[in-house]
Amino acid sequence: MSTGELLNVEPLELKFPFELKKQISCSLQLSNKTENHVAFKVKTTNPKKYCVRPNTGLVLPRSTCDVTVTMQAQKEAPPDMQCKDKFLLQSVAVSQGIAPKDITPEMFSKQPGRVVEECKLRVIYLPPPQPPSPVLEDPNEGVASPKVSFNSGNLNGPEVTRQITNSDDKSSEVRSLIAKLTDEKNAAIQQSNKIRQEIELLMRGGNKSQGGGVSIIIVIAICLIGLVLGYIMKN
Repeated sequence: MSTGELLNVEPLELKFPFELKKQISCSLQLSNKTENHVAFKVKTTNPKKYCVRPNTGLVLPRSTCDVTVTMQAQKEAPPDMQCKDKFLLQSVAVSQGIAPKDITPEMFSKQPGRVVEECKLRVIYLPPPQPPSPVLEDPNEGVASPKVSFNSGNLNGPEVTRQITNSDDKSSEVRSLIAKLTDEKNAAIQQSNKIRQEIELLMRGGNKSQGGGVSIIIVIAICLIGLVLGYIMKN
């Protein structure tokens, strides 16, 4: 910030993010800290390259004024991105009845009894903003990889080994239980077949001795078969 007797100028450097073939703008703020009307004029060493709006004007007492500086689109970048262009802002106190259209270049000429403040501004080129880097897709993305999770927090090597061993032991117990149940089921089926055969023999003998009557032994055998089959179906 430039602190003069008439105007405060901010900033003192005109910074342009330089891009080829593109107009770029930045702004100045002029603050009048006096009780007087202050006229200003902005000049540059390269008027064809820059457009200043407004390039002349009035700043009312205790008020501010914004000035926009636009750099025309450039076809080539300067060497080393260094710019030698300069701006000069002149300000002078004027009477209350002056309007912006009444401001003339002669008002900023230095004469005895007239105070003309001058503030020099330099131009700085900034590198253009970089586009965001593209995110490379992981070829393995979306493919589920086998993971081993543990509910006991962070585990060291021996604890992990113990977890795996316990898991293997439980698997062995399950396999042993399944094999035992399978053996019992097969044994029950064999027993059922044996009982069925004995019933058939008894039925044949009963038919011969009692002429078609059903003996108590046959009834008991049928009940046993029902119990065995019920046990088999549950397992």
